[in-house]
Amino acid sequence: MDWSICRYQPADEPQWLRCRVLAFLDTAYFDNVLRQKEHYSNPSIELVATLDQHIIGLIDVECETVPGSVCSPPKHSTATGKAGMIWNIAVHPDYRRRGVGTALLKVAIAMAQQSHIQRFEAWTRDDASTLRWYEAQGFQKVDTYLHVYLQDDEVDGCLGSRIPGLRPIHVFAQYRGESVPEIQQRFSRVHECNRYDLILKA
Repeated sequence: MDWSICRYQPADEPQWLRCRVLAFLDTAYFDNVLRQKEHYSNPSIELVATLDQHIIGLIDVECETVPGSVCSPPKHSTATGKAGMIWNIAVHPDYRRRGVGTALLKVAIAMAQQSHIQRFEAWTRDDASTLRWYEAQGFQKVDTYLHVYLQDDEVDGCLGSRIPGLRPIHVFAQYRGESVPEIQQRFSRVHECNRYDLILKA
């Protein structure tokens, strides 16, 4: 394939959104749909992979100007400086397993190193193929908690409303307690949310 990587431009937004939706559709993030592309408060690396003027992949990394202003505290003593948060990385399903995601990551790393970024942080759910990809790129899993979706009768007995006549029906929650097996058994949709760190070589 004769595809190329370039910086994201505002005119790319419709194709960017379509690529992201299709990339997430068969994953645990299937309902995480954006109608507008995010904008970042800090300097960012926003890249797209294109083929025949169509976006087939994307990556967004927000880069800290002050350590700890965007990313979580480091788990490694060798990377206590500025870090970059990977907010979005996606490849169109028709172009998976062809090196597009890896190529986007490599370009983003090279650009981040020019700004003295020492670490990339990424959060992702429990799709086995995605976890294998991060690990193949050298990321290490350093944290995990649960994303819990409470639906219909699952909400009853767990959450309520202080407003008369208002009843929660669908609730998204985060769980960081000790009773993980109990939570996973009690609710029908529970995902692990995993933090992966990549230490960037100087």
